[in-house]
Amino acid sequence: MFKGTPELIAERREEIINACEKLYQTMSFKEITLKEIGNEVPFSRPTIYNYFETKEEIFLALFEREYRTWTKDLENIGKKEIDASKLAEAAARSLEKRALMLRLLSVNLYDMEENSRIERLVEFKKAYCASVAAFDALLQKALPGQNEEERRETLIAAFEFIHGVYPYAHATKKQIEAMKAAGVRYDKKSIYELSLIGLNKILK
Repeated sequence: MFKGTPELIAERREEIINACEKLYQTMSFKEITLKEIGNEVPFSRPTIYNYFETKEEIFLALFEREYRTWTKDLENIGKKEIDASKLAEAAARSLEKRALMLRLLSVNLYDMEENSRIERLVEFKKAYCASVAAFDALLQKALPGQNEEERRETLIAAFEFIHGVYPYAHATKKQIEAMKAAGVRYDKKSIYELSLIGLNKILK
């Protein structure tokens, strides 16, 4: 078991997560390896194993951090008076800032979870559940007429919708070419635009 001050452990852990995030800006999930991440940190690559056993655990930690940040955004939304329309607008704006979270959500989540230790997965699930709880609190405020079961259905619809926002907003040239050849209409829209459209429909 690795030993060090809590400050050092937290600092090293963040450096590893930041290195992963940096690489993910220009590389795909499959392309990134522990070796690539090791090349980006100011300490030896074997040191990474004191914190994470697999690259999937590092991605999961990055994903967890994104959810925790989004939860704070949602909690701040709840400090103001809101209705369904204002909630859709504010939530769409918050998602616009979380492109990384949406990208992680749309690709390789199964691999990240399957190849991570249960304790890492539990921490991630806690962060995810905190976001769900924060969104649920907003629903209670914006849609006071909904009962618990109706709110639960709205939550499921909203979070399932959010899963698909990134790949639609960031379709590749190849995907767009294929859709055109298949006769599928593709309207290019931003994360904010898609989120606003979807959330307005769901929150009606």
